[in-house]
Amino acid sequence: MLLGFRPSLRLLSHRHQRLQSRCVQSENTATSAAVDSVLSALRSICGEDGVSLGAAVREQHGRDESVHRCCPPDVVVFPRCVEEVSALAKVCQHHNLPIIPFGTGTGLEGGVSAVKGGVCFSLRNMDQVLDLHPEDFDVTVEPGVTRKALNSYLRGTGLWFPVDPGADASLCGMAATSASGTNAVRYGTMRENVLNLEAVLADGTVIHTAGKGRRPRKTAAGYNLTNLLVGSEGTLGIITKATLRLYGIPEAMVSAVCSFPSVQAAVDSTVQILQAGVPIARIEFLDDVMIDACNRFSSLSYAVSPTLFLEFHGSERSLEEQVLTAEDITQSNGGSDFQWALDAGTRERLWKARHDAWYAALALRPGCKAYATDVCVPLSRLPQIIVETKQDLIENRLTGPIAGHVGDGNFHCLMVVEPNDPDELQRVQMFTERLARRALAMDGTCTGEHGVGLGKRALLCEELGPEAVQVMQHLKDSLDPKNLMNPGKILQQREL
Repeated sequence: MLLGFRPSLRLLSHRHQRLQSRCVQSENTATSAAVDSVLSALRSICGEDGVSLGAAVREQHGRDESVHRCCPPDVVVFPRCVEEVSALAKVCQHHNLPIIPFGTGTGLEGGVSAVKGGVCFSLRNMDQVLDLHPEDFDVTVEPGVTRKALNSYLRGTGLWFPVDPGADASLCGMAATSASGTNAVRYGTMRENVLNLEAVLADGTVIHTAGKGRRPRKTAAGYNLTNLLVGSEGTLGIITKATLRLYGIPEAMVSAVCSFPSVQAAVDSTVQILQAGVPIARIEFLDDVMIDACNRFSSLSYAVSPTLFLEFHGSERSLEEQVLTAEDITQSNGGSDFQWALDAGTRERLWKARHDAWYAALALRPGCKAYATDVCVPLSRLPQIIVETKQDLIENRLTGPIAGHVGDGNFHCLMVVEPNDPDELQRVQMFTERLARRALAMDGTCTGEHGVGLGKRALLCEELGPEAVQVMQHLKDSLDPKNLMNPGKILQQREL
């Protein structure tokens, strides 16, 4: 008799489906309401025009110049001041939403990829030069100010900001990635040229790493929070102001090009010029493949052989001494006579050709993609690593023109690869790992200036050791316990 009261399996199934449908509908309704609540909160801070859900805008903010795939954020916001950045961060903290800072998207290690979705903070609307103190050689800028925009602003003051990574990157983005460039041998990298930072932490707290409004050239006051954030790649906070060192424009500048019979001779000359104490401003190396690519792309006519681009800054008298010493050294290593670039226009064309090396390399194999390696070693090991790397490229049939800021021991292989060829992709990956470990074996680093981002997290542990990386993780956990600030970068992925 009890069996007569038992519903059939079919009826139970129908009831279960109806119940499941109601639960899904209820969940979808709740999710939709939560999304609407978040968007409403973001728009109340930035305004309707300051929040974008557009696919094209999200795609644009989900990639940089690297080979890493595009990972678009769920929404892009465009704050106009630090107060808005702080308020937006508090909304993200409350809703456990990842925060990804975005400057100009010129990075090379996937630093802006929204690997966990979330909210991209595009800082382009914060583009003011705030405080210029020419007598103190410093300036404070917002994150939307680019390198070229600052130097244009400084025109007529007799001052300039020399850190030059090639791309017209945002200055706060350059601080976040500890950028460098062709002038670093004389003027240093971003790490040496940032005096103070204003930053918004994951919970919306605003800090000033050297004290609000302070601009000393040096300090021994407490932990170096400024350089903790320089190179942090958005994983500890959003940089909303940077106070930077400026320099006087040299009385005279002259550039020269010198070709060599071998890679060894060119790099030996670089090391010897620096050992002689010549205060050279730039000394860039291009191998024969790279100089040929630049000749083709930039309509130049330099000898297709290992080549140095050099630049000297100073007074007329000091330039004469610098040039004589450098020329003696290069000629003792079999270098050609210097080809001079004396006037500003000729110098600009020369260095534009060097900065266009990325595009020149791509033009060697139209339709291919490029990936730039980025190792740095002590100067005494530079000749050995470049010679070994060149041989490695030849043996593995890879297109990888070499260019580098060899005055710092830093060089790049601009790997040009067919993305639809699995065999070539694997050979490139194995080559880049060998190169990085070759640099580590020579007491160097896996990244001189591009940063760790997505691609070098395992190498970071090999370079620093697990104990040091654990300290980094503790710092990250302390400042960002929910792991919302640019998750998945630098340190190995941890769940939100």
